[in-house]
Amino acid sequence: MTNELNPADLFNFAVWGVIFLIIIVKLFRSIRIVSTRTALVVERLGKYQATLGPGFHVLIPFIDVVTAMQDLREETIDVPPQECFSKDEVKVEVDGVIYMSVADPVKATYGVTDYRYAAMQLAQTTTRSVIGTLELDKTFEERDMISQAVVDTLNKAGSAWGVHVHRYEIKNIKTPSTVQKAMEKQVNAEREKRAILARAEGDKQSRINTSEGTMRELINLSEGERQRLVNEAEGRASEILSLARATADSIEKIGHAVVQPGGEDAIKLNLSEKFIDNISHLSDAETSVIFPADLTNLNQLLEALDLHIEHQKG
Repeated sequence: MTNELNPADLFNFAVWGVIFLIIIVKLFRSIRIVSTRTALVVERLGKYQATLGPGFHVLIPFIDVVTAMQDLREETIDVPPQECFSKDEVKVEVDGVIYMSVADPVKATYGVTDYRYAAMQLAQTTTRSVIGTLELDKTFEERDMISQAVVDTLNKAGSAWGVHVHRYEIKNIKTPSTVQKAMEKQVNAEREKRAILARAEGDKQSRINTSEGTMRELINLSEGERQRLVNEAEGRASEILSLARATADSIEKIGHAVVQPGGEDAIKLNLSEKFIDNISHLSDAETSVIFPADLTNLNQLLEALDLHIEHQKG
């Protein structure tokens, strides 16, 4: 009797060994530990059974199968550059980045074959459509509007795909070199125009300030001149008033002196002295003077003056 195994026994042993190994592997694979922000989609006999969240789970071997593992964290998807035409028929090249996350693991598994590729394609078509309604200059100014339009379109489709788009950012908008040169010339022209307007406005304001300063200076000078004339007029008036008062006082004093005893003779004597003094200075004058009286008869002249004084007194 021999201890060697025949080929049939070896084959059976190998088969049972493989079956046992498969069972062990299946048992180990039926034990699943799911990490945070991760979801496992499980099918049972080809039909959706459950979505496994974070934690420890045990599946039924050979019956339950993990169909998909979805990462629930926010992820970025690069949208490759694409050619677009603006409203004024200028070709531009646009690329961007999508920030999105899986909101429903079941819809993300069964609602679309590849939600990342689908979102990228939809972002490109939406970008082309929006840029086609804008002129070239507006495409650079309306980046936020373009991004918001892409986000709205993706979220409408994403409700069926089980994903949520948080934002879409345009990275670059490239134009042909000829268009870039033309735009640079336009920008330089606009900048020069603004500089000229700024200089003109500054010169205008400077002239206005100068004219206002000159006007105020002239007003101040005229006010000063007017005040000077007023002061001079008031001074002359005060001087005339003072002279008039002094003259009135002098006349009043002379009048009182005339009525006093001997006052009349004193007045005659004073007039005679002044008359003689004035005559003594006539020799120095170059002009001829004609007197209406006989200077040889001084007493008669004084008597005529005396009569004149008496007439005033009367």
